[in-house]
Amino acid sequence: MDELHFHYYLLIIACDIGSMASFDEILSKESIFKDSSVLSPHFVPRELPFREDQLSELMLLVSPALAGKKPKNIIIYGKSGTGKTVCIKRVMEDFDAQKKNATIVYLNCRIYSSRYRILQKVLKGFVPELERSGFGLPFLYEKLLDVAGTGRQMVIVLDEIDMVKDLDDLVYTMTRANDELKAGGVTIIGISNRLHFKDALDTRSRSSLYENEMVFPGYTSEQLQKILFQRAEAGFRKGIVDGSAINLAAAITANDSGDARYALKLILKAGEIAEKEGKKEVTDAEVEAARRAVELDLVSETINTLPENHQIVLYAIAKLSMSGSKYSRLEGMDGSFLFTGEIHEEYENICRRLRKKPRTPRWYKEYLNDLETLGLITTTPSSKGIRGHTTLIKIGQNPRDIEKLIRDKLALG
Repeated sequence: MDELHFHYYLLIIACDIGSMASFDEILSKESIFKDSSVLSPHFVPRELPFREDQLSELMLLVSPALAGKKPKNIIIYGKSGTGKTVCIKRVMEDFDAQKKNATIVYLNCRIYSSRYRILQKVLKGFVPELERSGFGLPFLYEKLLDVAGTGRQMVIVLDEIDMVKDLDDLVYTMTRANDELKAGGVTIIGISNRLHFKDALDTRSRSSLYENEMVFPGYTSEQLQKILFQRAEAGFRKGIVDGSAINLAAAITANDSGDARYALKLILKAGEIAEKEGKKEVTDAEVEAARRAVELDLVSETINTLPENHQIVLYAIAKLSMSGSKYSRLEGMDGSFLFTGEIHEEYENICRRLRKKPRTPRWYKEYLNDLETLGLITTTPSSKGIRGHTTLIKIGQNPRDIEKLIRDKLALG
């Protein structure tokens, strides 16, 4: 049993057997899991079904680095749970195994969200003194030239690249470094869920970053079934998971988003529920019980990755959805739909409360596009006769859950 699940298992048993429990009693209880870590969305399996083409293309695109040549920059698109990150990590394993004068570094831009922090993290493995703070950007830039100038090809993977606050500056720095280097080079692989983030870049950055583009499609129900069967076989003890439960988890996921992370979390949570209740089988009932908890977990995770203005717009939608559109009675429409205009008014009100300057209506529309891409809202054109031609917005989750998640994050009280 993996360490994380072991601690969870101890907690469940401790609650069940009370204060008189002994270690012998705890350790004698057999888990229904064989290795729950393989059910984690962060696990990188040796085989990635239905992503063989993407793996081959990625390996082809980064292979010049192993021959001492600079690969072109790559941007990878796709909704959450389409295998972007796991494919990159799988390629990184084989890349590192080649032991060439080439380096591939992965960074999560939710954590490393500025040019300075990215350069500092990339160079720490080569420049030990960077463990200490106080070095300026010119020093980091010179060290980048020193490290790559030995002929080393440096491939920097920026997951959720749209979270980098000064991305134009970062791209300029990397481009300038490549212009100055006589040997070696620096390549960026960007990963993003949001198709529209490039609109915020200046023209030079866009042309530099978008030398190659890849799009990862969502998984179908049949593909998700095979992925779940593969992981369940490795993660659970034999005969624990009912085939119907896997089919249900795959169908729920495919109908909603095609997000493999969601499917894996669903079957893992179903197993945890079964174990907590002392059952020896995971059935449809446990999958249904796991559904709401997993949905809320994933929504929370997605919201935490959103830039602040996106969060404020979503908070405005949640707030208005709780009371219903103020125009719905006048227009004789479903109160769960909101008008873009009233959402924009609420967005501006919340910005004032937070003492932040609202962005322009053009950016506001981009935020709505991004929220829809992530499945947090749905949009539909209004029918004729409803306040002219406008767009109607509907929140995709329980508005009270969304409101609470963002209220706490923005400290709106």
